[in-house]
Amino acid sequence: MDKEFTLPKTTMIGGGEKALPLREIISRLRTIYCGSVGVEFMFINDRQKCDWIRQRFEPPGVFQMTDEEKKILLARLIRSTRFEEYLAAKWPSEKRFGLEGCEVMIPAMKEIIDHSTVRGVESYVIGMPHRGRLNVLANVARTPLERIFHEFNPMLDPQDEGMGDVKYHLGTTNTVLNHFSEREITVSLVANPSHLEAVDPVVQGKTRATQFRRNDESGKTCMSILLHGDAAFAGQGVVYETFHLSDLPDYTTHGTVHMVVNNQIGFTTDPRVARSSPYCTDVAKVVSAPIFHVNADDPEAVLHVCRVATEWRATFGKDVVIDLVCYRRHGHNEMDEPSLTQPLMYKQIKKHEKLVEMYARKLVEGNVVTQEDYEKEKNKYDQICKDAYERAPKIVPFHRDWLDSPWKGVFSDEGTPLEATGAIPSTGISRQRISHIGNVYSSLPDDFEEHRGIKRVLAERRKMLGEEECDWAIGEALAFGSLLEEGVHVRLSGQDVERGTFSHRHHVIHDQKVDRRQYRPLEHISPDQARYTVCNSSLSEFAVLGLRARVLHE
Repeated sequence: MDKEFTLPKTTMIGGGEKALPLREIISRLRTIYCGSVGVEFMFINDRQKCDWIRQRFEPPGVFQMTDEEKKILLARLIRSTRFEEYLAAKWPSEKRFGLEGCEVMIPAMKEIIDHSTVRGVESYVIGMPHRGRLNVLANVARTPLERIFHEFNPMLDPQDEGMGDVKYHLGTTNTVLNHFSEREITVSLVANPSHLEAVDPVVQGKTRATQFRRNDESGKTCMSILLHGDAAFAGQGVVYETFHLSDLPDYTTHGTVHMVVNNQIGFTTDPRVARSSPYCTDVAKVVSAPIFHVNADDPEAVLHVCRVATEWRATFGKDVVIDLVCYRRHGHNEMDEPSLTQPLMYKQIKKHEKLVEMYARKLVEGNVVTQEDYEKEKNKYDQICKDAYERAPKIVPFHRDWLDSPWKGVFSDEGTPLEATGAIPSTGISRQRISHIGNVYSSLPDDFEEHRGIKRVLAERRKMLGEEECDWAIGEALAFGSLLEEGVHVRLSGQDVERGTFSHRHHVIHDQKVDRRQYRPLEHISPDQARYTVCNSSLSEFAVLGLRARVLHE
């Protein structure tokens, strides 16, 4: 065990050392890969990426944090924990789908946002299920607490219920100051239905649209963060569909950070009968996304993993998965009795100390903070909650508080539809414009070698236009072309939309002699026209529909 071995170039465990005793090699590898973090990356068929991951986990000391970072982590854990405790104390009989058992999720999300903002990201689009949503609204999206508390008002009239949905489905958009970078950012939490994971492609659509508006072709200024439950991540087909959109040129958002709240149970269903794969995250391997499993009771390890995930996304523009292995302190909701179906698990959970108390004790024993500092921080946040509770009855309900998009192009500042105010103009176009768009749609460059079938189609179109006739394909092209002329971006996506299922559209024409040479007539209507995006999709229906719906919505 004390014999020294030369370290291969494929490992970074030596730091600056080129040889180590076998005993030390085993010890270091156990610390790295058999402790609080498990890293899955060897399935990635790219040596550079694998070495990149090793470099972030293997060198000695990479997990170390400064005392100031530890204090910030403790403060965020306190806010995450005390928020749930305050809701439980004030509204003990209300369903809220609390975060108890995975309170580290809030510091984890804030770490991702902090380190992404430093790299230039200005807008965040977040999708998540019900678990922990109120906590995310309060501590990540920074929705005023009084607005959240107001939603617990039992006397709230139906017309005053904001979006008319339950509170743990609500979304919002807020522009806030990121204190880590001292930069202003926009955080959008997309509203969520009860249909688990349906929000995934919707988030990607909103992100894609935001990147398009910003002329962000590499995802440097806007990114998506998706939170999942372990059972739904493994069980819902839309997860697989959405992953397969992640690297398609006209659908990619240039990398999503996925965070799985793996509380090792799906409502009442044990993982042993909930999936066929070893891990709930195995679906991510189809796109070679690295997977970082981490013990949620080790918050410093969680934050290190979050920093690595953030850097991965910024470096490679690819998806990455963080698996927060945690537990659920209560039932599926606070009124549910979990020991009916998981008696032994919940005997252990009842005895398990809260994370914030464990971490506070660790910092006190390490002389990072004092017990007085810890109590002071708790009391400070408790007072914030009390003050917000007193303001809550005075809140005037306004449905726009719970919109996950501003909808500036749809509603006036007063909330009136723009169409009713006369702000939306007539959609008719002149004969001259019809002729111009039709001719462009029916013409090709002189040096372009089209298929003989295309020649026939274009000739028929020119004939119809000359006779002032119109079929479906021409009518569609006139509608799209007139919008493009007016500066309106048009995006047509779906299965086989470039050619058209019935070979009628031909918005993308292929040169018969030059490989990959294409011509898109509607991109050549006028020099200052809007961009026309026409793109075939993967053979997916649910995910493509969700993404497309949200792109259009934005």
